[in-house]
Amino acid sequence: MSKTQVYEWFARFKNGQMSLEDQPRSGRPSTSRTDENITKIHELIMEDHRRTIDELVNLTGVSWSSCQRILSEELGMKRVAAKMVPCLLTDGQKQSRMDACRELKEQLEVDPDLFSKVITGDESWCYGYDPESKQQSSQWKHPTSPRPKKARQVKSSVKTMLICFFDVKGIVHKEFVPAGHTVNQTLYLAVLKRLRDSVRRKRPDLWQSGGWWLHHDNAPAHTA
Repeated sequence: MSKTQVYEWFARFKNGQMSLEDQPRSGRPSTSRTDENITKIHELIMEDHRRTIDELVNLTGVSWSSCQRILSEELGMKRVAAKMVPCLLTDGQKQSRMDACRELKEQLEVDPDLFSKVITGDESWCYGYDPESKQQSSQWKHPTSPRPKKARQVKSSVKTMLICFFDVKGIVHKEFVPAGHTVNQTLYLAVLKRLRDSVRRKRPDLWQSGGWWLHHDNAPAHTA
């Protein structure tokens, strides 16, 4: 909202006019909402969906209220905050995940208890975060356009590595990597021994049957 618009509304309230709608005026009608201005504002928004109305005013010379009406009434756009997602994926990554889900579905049809036998493990950095506010991440969109997305938080330089193993019932074993250490085959072997002890204590049914699977990626420390 510009200062000019605030002063204009204040003057109306002072004169007893409680409506925020523009009042009829004599003389020539406003020509701000022309096809040329509508096209110009639409092109600027398409270049950068995060542009504010104040920025559009500076770039086009159109008044604040006219810019707002062009966006909402002529272009049918509204400003919304980006939807929170864990991470942003490429089309290829999405397709790969869909294929993996289809294969798992087929295996589950053969063995409904498949997931209950799997213990998954991996390392992950735990960061301190500088979250972006909803206002900072909001942008303009058409009614038929998909809602914009962003990663949940912006990573900071403060971090520590966590090794975690879990199954369908919850966490089986977790530990932080000591500062200054890297995950190599020696460290990972020691972690697996502690995981074995945790499975024996926390999942005695899996330990006795011996039918559980360890699922991890093919990092060098894991496959050594």
